[in-house]
This record gives sequence, structure tokens and C-alpha cells, in this order.
Amino acid sequence: MTAAAPFANYTDVVRPEWIDYNGHMNVAYYVLAFDYATDAFFDHIGLGEDYKNKYNFSTFTLEGHITYDREVLEGDPLAFKTYLLDCDEKRIHYFHEMYHGTEGYLAATNELITMHIDMNKRRSAPFAPEMMERLEAMMQAHRKLPRPEKVGRTIGIRRKTE
Repeated sequence: MTAAAPFANYTDVVRPEWIDYNGHMNVAYYVLAFDYATDAFFDHIGLGEDYKNKYNFSTFTLEGHITYDREVLEGDPLAFKTYLLDCDEKRIHYFHEMYHGTEGYLAATNELITMHIDMNKRRSAPFAPEMMERLEAMMQAHRKLPRPEKVGRTIGIRRKTE
């Protein structure tokens, strides 16, 4: 595994079935596209489906936040960047940016925290030492990156002050 910073090896395209009656990608499919980006990221660090099948450990998402910054349309190429923001013995905090693949604009972001799960007990469990080493190696590379602007956003109506 290389500690790419940020991880940027996942691309996709806006599929016809992802389009809503407004003619752009439906909000539900942003979650799906980001989930595919998570799969690629977890495969890269060794926490994907093969890991689950071999060791019977997996990850469950605890919390997520999406921003919708600019619409994407049917057939638009998508490119993703993933930042490892933090980790501990059981959790990973990471952040995706979705870009239009040719025009380069930021379309959406997704911030997530996931928990390592023992599938036999369906309870949280610490990562194996080898996995912690991989995560720490990636953290060393990602700590050097500027923190993405939209990390840690809260939701609410912003009012103009008089």
C-alpha cells in the first residue's frame, strides 16, 4: 500500500438511473457514489470486502455529513479525493471530495466516521496491529495536507446580522 495523499484513485460517471426529475443527480445517489469511493479507499488500505471475508471484521459508518456544492448531470465524469483525517484503535475519520472529472469543479463533499466491527459479535473491536501500522503510515502522509475547508461543518440557517 502506498500512502497517497490525498487518495485519488477512484472515478465514476453519473449514471442515467441516478438522475431525478430536476435533470441532475439525485441526492440519494451522492451517498451511493461516496460509498463506492469509500470502498475504493478501504480496498486500498486493506479494509475492503476481502478483509471482511478473510478475518470476519468490517467497518460500520457511525456518522456522515454531505454538502452539495454544484450539480452534476447524466454522463458527467466524477473524480474523488479522500483524506484520512484521524484514526484511533477502533475508528477512522475521513473526508471525500467529489469533483467534476473534466471541468474540475467541486460538486460535493462527504465527511464520515466509521467503526471497526467484529462481525462474530457485531460489536466494536480494535484494529489488528498490522492495520494500525497501515493507518498510521497513511496518517503521516495526510497530516501534511491542508485540512479540507468543509471538514467539521454544522448545519443551520445562517442569518444576516443587522
